[in-house]
Formats: sequence, structure tokens, C-alpha cells
Amino acid sequence: MDAYRALLLQGLTPTPSTTVALDQCAGYTLAEDVQAPWSLPSFDNSSMDGYAVRHDDVVNAPVRLSVLGDIAAGHVSDIALESGQCMRIMTGAPVPAGTTAVVPVELTDGGADQVVINQAVDAGAYIRCVGDDVTAGTVVLTAGTTITPRQIALLAACSIDQVVVHRKPRVTVVSTGDELIDPGQIPTSGTIVDANSYLLLAAVEAAGGVATRVKVADDEQAFLQVILDAAQSSDLILTSGGVSMGVYDTVKAALGARGGVSFCKIAMQPGMPQGHGQITHDGSTVPIITLPGNPVSAYVSFEQFVRPVLRAMSGAVALLRPVTQAIMTQAMTSPSGKRQFARGVVSGVPAQVRPVGGQGSHVVGGLAQANCLIDIPDDVVAVSVGTTVSIIDLREDA
Repeated sequence: MDAYRALLLQGLTPTPSTTVALDQCAGYTLAEDVQAPWSLPSFDNSSMDGYAVRHDDVVNAPVRLSVLGDIAAGHVSDIALESGQCMRIMTGAPVPAGTTAVVPVELTDGGADQVVINQAVDAGAYIRCVGDDVTAGTVVLTAGTTITPRQIALLAACSIDQVVVHRKPRVTVVSTGDELIDPGQIPTSGTIVDANSYLLLAAVEAAGGVATRVKVADDEQAFLQVILDAAQSSDLILTSGGVSMGVYDTVKAALGARGGVSFCKIAMQPGMPQGHGQITHDGSTVPIITLPGNPVSAYVSFEQFVRPVLRAMSGAVALLRPVTQAIMTQAMTSPSGKRQFARGVVSGVPAQVRPVGGQGSHVVGGLAQANCLIDIPDDVVAVSVGTTVSIIDLREDA
């Protein structure tokens, strides 16, 4: 399985870079390092509502000091403190010259003209000094970092209003099958609501791509035309269904006859039938990955194979989700000779995990409840309560 993933990743290059405004950059991956144009904080300021003081004046508290005035956030005082003097100061306001500590208002009587400092504080207490957070000129974010709200906060604080990122990969999601109907329609005997393409649309977006959905019937020529059209506007084509051994497996029949796409079986459950290759049309060559049709198989296959490909195309450094350890709270079995990715729910500290729902490849109820995949090696046929297992954490998409 790992070798198959490596094969899919071989030769991939990130999408071209582009410049994106700060309020539009969430989910993109940085194409170049970002340096801080100045230090954070850029001036010494108070971290508390209180009184700016000279530390020597408060070491023998309780003491009474003269209050020279107030400093609100966004305002600067030109007063320099002298012995016996202080200024009332608000959180975030610049400390006046001569300040060597801030006493929180809770440690005082709250006076406006005169204030009693009831308790001493350490020298430098409650002062945020220049560069405590970030030093000017340092690299604060490196190329390959996927931008989340946390990184946006840093960029904004550095007054960076646009960043150079890799364009999000464009993915065409093709769902095949005469039996498929759209959500909102009433299923009848023999029809199935198309869950896969919507699952994959959302998965592509969460992995940093931009997805377009196309549904096509079990018609080889119609399917091929959809694929050729997609090759003109996509960075990756993703299909779902039609890759097994059935007589009407359109994807396998059409692409196998055309060439350029290989099909195989991977020793994993769910998601054994897989396919990959390239589509070349009118001078455009686009990779294609074909996934099995059962929704859980499609999802697990996406996580193991497609998500890393999209991450690589996005220029990301981290291609795989975090793998951690958890203790099983419920026994389960696993097929011999196949690496199983069981759906599970992990919680607690230390982490505990239990399988959720049935482990069939069609069980979307259990998939919806899961927040991890339990990775069971191919030589393990039973997992008992109390066993430590590896889990793939699905709780964060960055």
C-alpha cells in the first residue's frame, strides 16, 4: 500500500504560484517563506489593566503613589515617571518612559489621583517587551505551510495583506453508474443516491483542492468524452466506481481499452480495487486516480492515496495525517493478509478508541460518526481490549 502511494506521488510538481489577498488565503499553501517586517510587539506595552510604576517604588508595598494620568490603548504618553509616580494604564497601551513594571489593578485600591499598591510585583512584570513574540526579519512561516486561521492571525499582526501561494489543484470528480440518482430525489428499487461524488467533493476541498462534479451513466463513449473534456481544465481527475470485476464496470473497460491507466488490487480493506495513470488529450496530460464505488472504500482510498497527491500538488510539506497511539476499549477481528482501516471514535487522555458502526464498505452511518481510522496491520487477525493501536486522526483537515 505504501509503495502504491509512493508510485502515485512520483514525479508530481506543485501547481504554479499566485498572489492571494489575506482575507482569501485560508486553505492555500505558501509558495515562499514569510518574514516579519518588524517585531511583535513593536513597542513595550501593558498586558494588564493596572498602573505603570517604577519597580523600586513598590518593592516595599503597601505604598502610596501619585497618579499622573491615564494611558488608554492606542494612546501614547510623553510623561516620564519619576520616583513616587505612576500612571493608570490599560491593556495594550504603550508603557511610559521610566516604567519597569505594571501592577494589576486587582493588587491596588484602584485610586485615580492617589493609589495604594497593596502587593509588590517582580521587575518587568506584566510588560510585553518589543520582540517578545516575533523579532523583525525572522522567518515566521515557511514555504509549504498550509494557511489556517492561526497563520492568518500572524500574517495580519505583521500587517501582511497578501501572500504568495500555490494555486489550489483543480479536480474533476466523475461518478459513474446507471443506478445513481441525485440527493433530493426519491430512491426506488434498483437506484442509489449518489453519495460518493459529494463525499469526494468535500474531501477534495478539505484537502486544499477545488472540485467540480460530473455524473455519467454506464456508457463507455460518454464516460471517455467526460474524461477527455476534464483533461483540458483539471490538474487531477478522480473517478468513483466501475473498477472491479463486473461486466458493467465502465471505468475499467473504457480506460483499459484506451491505455495509459493501470488497475490493480491493494491488500487493504476497505478499498482493494484501485487504478491510476494519465489522460492525454489535445496536448494536455493529466493524472487520473480511479477509486472503488462503495462510499467507505472511496473515502478510505481518498485518505490513503488522493489526499497525499493533492497535498503534494498544493506544495504542502506534510502530506499525511497525524498518526498517534490509542488503547482499544472494544475487541475486534481483522482479515488475514489485508491491512484494515477500521472506522473508530477516539477520545480521552490517554487516548482510547473503539470501532464504530459495522466495518462493511457500504456503512456510511459509522463513517459519519468516526473521527479516526484504526490502522490494523495485515498480519493481525484479532485485536483485544487494552491493546495499543495506531490511529489516523481525522479531526483536523489542515
